[in-house]
Order: sequence, then structure tokens, then C-alpha cells
Amino acid sequence: MQGTVDGFSYGAVTPVAAYVMACLGAALGLRCVVRSVYNEQSWKPGWLALGAACIGCGIWTMHFIAMIGFRVKESRIHYDVGLTVLSLVVAVTVVGIGVFAVGYRGVSRSTLCSAGCVTGLGVAAMHYLGMAAIQLNGYIQYDIAVVALSIGIAIVAATAALWAAVSIRGFLTSLGASLVMGVAVSGMHYTGMAAVGVHLHGTTGGTFTGESPTSILLPMLIGPVIFLLLAGVVVMFDPMLVLGEGDWDRAAVRGRERSERQRAWRADRPDVPLQHPDHDSPGSAGSLFDPQPRRAQAQPQPQPQGTGRRIQPW
Repeated sequence: MQGTVDGFSYGAVTPVAAYVMACLGAALGLRCVVRSVYNEQSWKPGWLALGAACIGCGIWTMHFIAMIGFRVKESRIHYDVGLTVLSLVVAVTVVGIGVFAVGYRGVSRSTLCSAGCVTGLGVAAMHYLGMAAIQLNGYIQYDIAVVALSIGIAIVAATAALWAAVSIRGFLTSLGASLVMGVAVSGMHYTGMAAVGVHLHGTTGGTFTGESPTSILLPMLIGPVIFLLLAGVVVMFDPMLVLGEGDWDRAAVRGRERSERQRAWRADRPDVPLQHPDHDSPGSAGSLFDPQPRRAQAQPQPQPQGTGRRIQPW
């Protein structure tokens, strides 16, 4: 007996909310990866890990927000907690593998292809692990051709995301890339859901060991959503993450020039302390960034006494 599957039981609410979370995770992840790649003074492993966690949480949150709208008319649906948590771990881990690969090795063709394949397969594995967590009075069947199409979409989306992470620098361009990534990830999810068919057992009811959708999905979504909001606060309060490409380049050039002037000044004056008493604060005339010290101001010449008339200066 075939069950009646409905993936949009709440209408457009769940698809729109899922798309928003996918875009949020992608946008935060892209800015974190850009921060690690183009700022040499940043702590690269930390920023790459934060970016991977943002993208992975965004994908996982998108999937299970969309699954809130999934219903089978003839059967109740429950979820296995262990598989649900495992799918989140898989999502963050595989995205981290791809992000660290391109973050340290760049976007060469071999690196991008291998990292994109690994990450895309991992995202697909996260999706189907989440589907395996579903427990109902029957079992789920898949259309193999549509499953293969969803995996292909996941690989292409992951490869494009990794390329964008280290190739796009401007804030607005990163925002546009995150919107496209949200479409790709959501498209992969609903393509995979189009492959789903449910074969019911002959009797209604059944014994379930998992939790119901409302009792597990909503509480579990709170943690990743709060994490993404906190990551958004970190991004917004870091000026390097919100600068445009031109401002970022000019700031980087000024920083390099300042460092070079300081190193040259120290090389010529190894015995002079960093804050020399004859110099003002850094950046002003006569400071350690200015190789020429400030000239002393001319003192007024004393007037001759007893002449009875004023002598005009030369």
C-alpha cells in the first residue's frame, strides 16, 4: 500500500524559512573564510572552523526546517535522535574538510574538484541520514535516478560554494553568492524529497522508538539557530568582514606600508627604543614612522639693549 506524501503541509512557510537559514549559514561561512584567506594576521584555523560550522549548521537547519512540513497522511512520523545528531556532525565535518582544503591549498582545479566532491557527497549523506532517522508505519522507497540527480546537485553546489569562499572578496558579491548557494542547497533537498515514496504496512499504527517531529526537531533546531545568530554578531562586529573590496585592499596596503616603514626605521636605529623620547606618537611628524626627526622651532633673537631704536631682523 502506497502512502500519500505531503512535503508542504504548512504551505510556503517551511520552504521559505529553510531557504533563509541556508542563505544565512552560507553568508556567514563565506565571510569567515574570506577573513582567514585575505588577512594574514588572522588566526586561520579558527576562522576556517567557524566558517565550516556556519555553512554546515545552515545546511542542516535548512533540511530539518523543511522536514517539519513533511507528512505521510496514513501514518504518524517519528525521528531517531542518534541519527539526527549524527547528520549534523556529518554536515559540519564534510564542509570543514572542503573549507580547510581550499583555505590552505587554494582553488587549483584538482583541489577544488576533490574537495567539492567530498563535500557534496557529505552533504548528500547528511540529507539521507536525516531521512533514515524517520520512523513510520512502513518504509521509504527512493527513485534511483532522482537520487543521483540530487547528489549531482549537491556536488555542484558544494564546489561552487568552495570556489566562492576563496575567490569572492566584496561584501555585496558574497551576499549574492550566498543567495545563489541557498537556492542550490534548497534545490538539492527538494530534489531528494521528490525521489521519496512510502510503502505502508498492512496494519495502521505501529510501534515507534523515536520521537515525534515537534518534540525533537523544534528543540534541536534552537541550538544551531542560536549559534548562527552568535556567529552573525561576531561577523558584524569585525570591521574586516564588512569592508568592501576596495576598502579592504587600501587598508591592507596601508598596513603593509606602515609595517615596512617601521622595520626600516628599526633597522637604521637598532639602539633606539621603540618609543623614543624625541619622537611623538606613531603616525605624527617625527615619530618612529617618519625617518626625519622633527626640527626644533627657531628661537626668537634677543633685542640689543640701550640703542634706543628697534633693529629690523634680516
